[in-house]
Amino acid sequence: MIVVHIYVEGASDKYAMENLLKPLIERKQKENVYIRFHDSPEGDKKKSVLLKIPHKAVNILRNNSSAIVIALPDLYPKNKGFNHETVTELEQGICKVFSNKLKTAGIHYDEKIRERFKVFCFKYELESLILASKESLEKRLGVTSLKIEWRLPVEDQNHENPPKKIVEKLFKLQNMRYTETIDAPIILGSSHYQELTKSCRQCFKPFIDYLEQISQA
Repeated sequence: MIVVHIYVEGASDKYAMENLLKPLIERKQKENVYIRFHDSPEGDKKKSVLLKIPHKAVNILRNNSSAIVIALPDLYPKNKGFNHETVTELEQGICKVFSNKLKTAGIHYDEKIRERFKVFCFKYELESLILASKESLEKRLGVTSLKIEWRLPVEDQNHENPPKKIVEKLFKLQNMRYTETIDAPIILGSSHYQELTKSCRQCFKPFIDYLEQISQA
């Protein structure tokens, strides 16, 4: 049995991903691969994923030789926890925290543990997947057609105008308020993750590709 622990920033991310990936989670479970989403520990949610989860990962991986730990934070906002603005800088920073913890734990050279800690991210936030789920978003807003006034591909937004701000604006235009713990799971729960990999190829697709290839063999 393989247990995959995926740490995201908050409850909205956890519920949304569980809804979106329900078919994948159920299929992998039949293959004896159990995918579990967790929100981050207390405190600043992004800092917790960046700085606390690598430490937690060392403890999980050293005590369970078949476990996998994935850190899945937002790229936005930049420079929280350590200096970073790009996906590469974020990944390198988290891996450095993990490596330092391995070193202090005296297991610095254990490659089997290193191979079971992975870093992915939402670019720039989970809401990029909502922007990519145009039909589901329109249904939630009660409109027949949304005028696309954001960058395409959706992962090409930026730190000045991240996806969540765009989604909040779309809700406001319909005299609605975006409540991430409610709206994100509903919108993504009626979307198809395979379709989203086509429009979110930079960061979401590699994450899904990795989950797909995990095998008990």
